[in-house]
Amino acid sequence: MYQPEQHREDRLDVQHDLIETHPFGLLISHDSEGLQANGLPFLLQRATGPFGRLQAHIARANSQWRELDGADVLVVFQGPLNYVTPAFYETKRETGKVVPTWNYAMVQARGTARVRADTEWLDTQIATLTDRHEADRPEPWHVSDAPRPYIEAQLRGIVGIEIDIQRLEGKWKVSQNRPEGDRKGVATGLAAVHPEMAALVRRYGKIGDEA
Repeated sequence: MYQPEQHREDRLDVQHDLIETHPFGLLISHDSEGLQANGLPFLLQRATGPFGRLQAHIARANSQWRELDGADVLVVFQGPLNYVTPAFYETKRETGKVVPTWNYAMVQARGTARVRADTEWLDTQIATLTDRHEADRPEPWHVSDAPRPYIEAQLRGIVGIEIDIQRLEGKWKVSQNRPEGDRKGVATGLAAVHPEMAALVRRYGKIGDEA
C-alpha cells in the first residue's frame, strides 16, 4: 500500500479498533482461476499471535476456499471515507490552488489462510459472530433460537477460514498534509453530515478538543 509517512498508523490497538468497528473485510487471494475477492464479516482475536487472528466463513459453493488452505491472502478493512471538496479549504480563498481529494482510514492485513471445515469450529464461529452483532439490540437473537436441525443444515453449506495475521498496515489519510486553516475547514465542513470523519480530522490534525 502506498504510504506517505504522515498517513501511517502503526499503533496496533488503533488498527484493531478499526477492524472491530468495520469488520466487513475484502478477502483477496490468487489461485488457478486468477485473482479472487469476496467481502466477508470477520471476527478478530486480538490476543492471538503478534498481530491477532481473523476468523470468517464462506459459502461452500464459493470457489475461493478450494485453493485457500496454506495460501497467502490479503484482507482489506475500509473505515470511514469521504469526498473532500476544495470549498472547505482556506487555501481556496487565499490562492485558489486547490483540488478535490478523498479522506479515508484503512487497514490491510496479510497472512496465511487455513480452511476449517469441522462442525464444532463453525458452530462456535457463527455463534460468536452473531452474538457480537446482536449485542446492542434490546432483545438479541441467538443462533440457538433457530431449530437445531435447520442450523446443522446451514453449517453444511459453509466453510471456515482462519488467518493468523503476519503483517498489518494502517493508513489514515485525514487531511494531516493540509495547512491548519484547511484542516479546520474540513473538520467544520464534514461535522454535520460525516461526524466520524470530522472527528478523525480533528484528532489527527490536532485541532481543538481532539488535539
